[in-house]
Amino acid sequence: MLRFLRTIMNPAFYHGHGRKPPFFEGWYFKVVGASEEHRYAIIPGVSLGKDTHSQHAFIQVLDGRTGHATYHEYPTQEFWAAERSFDIRIGPNRFSANRIVLDLEGDGHTVRGELTFRGVTPWPVTLASPGIMGWYAWVPFMECYHGVVSLDHEVRGSLEVDGQDLDFSGGRGYIEKDWGPSFPSAWVWFQTNHFGLSGTSLTASIAIIPWIRTSFPGYIIGFWHGGRLYRFATYTGAKVAHLDIADERVVWAIQDGRHRLEVVATRAQGGLLHAPTTSDMSRRIAETLNATVDVKLSRLERGGSTTLFEGTGRHAGLEAVGDLDRLVSMWKRGR
Repeated sequence: MLRFLRTIMNPAFYHGHGRKPPFFEGWYFKVVGASEEHRYAIIPGVSLGKDTHSQHAFIQVLDGRTGHATYHEYPTQEFWAAERSFDIRIGPNRFSANRIVLDLEGDGHTVRGELTFRGVTPWPVTLASPGIMGWYAWVPFMECYHGVVSLDHEVRGSLEVDGQDLDFSGGRGYIEKDWGPSFPSAWVWFQTNHFGLSGTSLTASIAIIPWIRTSFPGYIIGFWHGGRLYRFATYTGAKVAHLDIADERVVWAIQDGRHRLEVVATRAQGGLLHAPTTSDMSRRIAETLNATVDVKLSRLERGGSTTLFEGTGRHAGLEAVGDLDRLVSMWKRGR
C-alpha cells in the first residue's frame, strides 16, 4: 500500500515494482538544441508482455529532422529503477528528471553523451489530482496511465551521434511518460514548447478509454503560459466544442466556464516507433517532431471573449494512431 501511494503521488517514479505482465513503462525525453537544427526524442522503457520470451528493456531514439528511428534492446536484467526517486538505468545508460547519460551502439549507429536539464517544470500533484491524470490516477484498472515530468526546461550538454558532435546547450526540453498494460486502441497526441518566447508549452491528447464494459473518448490538455497551467480535461468538466482529424491536420476546440482553447496541429512526415501491446512491443506507430500547432487561448466573458495568447508552436511532436474515425464518432455521439 505504501508503494502504491508513493508512486501515485510521484508519477515520474517507476510503477512496475511487483507488477505482473502485461505491463509496460516508458519515459519520453524530447530535446531541441538552441539552433533548433537538432531535435530528438529519446524513449527508455521496459516491456513485460504476456509473451515472456519477448520481455526486455529498450531505448528508442528518433531523429526529428530526418525521421530516422533506432531501437536498442536490452535484457530485463539490465533494467534497474529506484523505488523512492525517478532514477532508472538500462545497461550503461541512465535517466532522471535532471539528466540523461547515453552510451548506445547497435544497428550501425552510436549515440553517446550527457544532457542536463535546468528549471524542470512538473505538472502539479495534489492528493485530489495527482498529476495530469487527475482523479483517474487513483483508478486501479486503467489501460494506460500518463504523466508529465516536465512541461518545459532548459537543456545543456551535447551528444555524439554517429561520430558527429551535436550541441544542445541553451535548447529546450520536455519529459513525459506512460505505463500500464497497453497503449489505447486509438489516440491523437501532440506537444510543443517552442513558441515565440520560452516558458510556454502545450501538451494535448485524446484517446479511446476502456471503462468497465464500455469506453469513452478521454482527453487532457495542459497549456503552460505566463507561469500558469490552464487545464482542460474530462475530469475538469471541460467540453470539446469541435474535433476534426484529417490527413493533413487536427482541429480541436475545447472550453470550460472560464476559458476556450483552439488548436490546429498541422501534420508532417516522421519516423516509425515501437509501441506496447499486451504481448510485446510489436506495434508500430508514426511520430513526427516536425509538426506545427497554432494555438489561441481566450478568456470567456459575458457577451464575448478576450484573447490571452495567440501563437504557433514549432517542432511539435505529433501522433495520430488507430481508428480515428471511431474516436471522432464517439465524441459526436456523446455531445
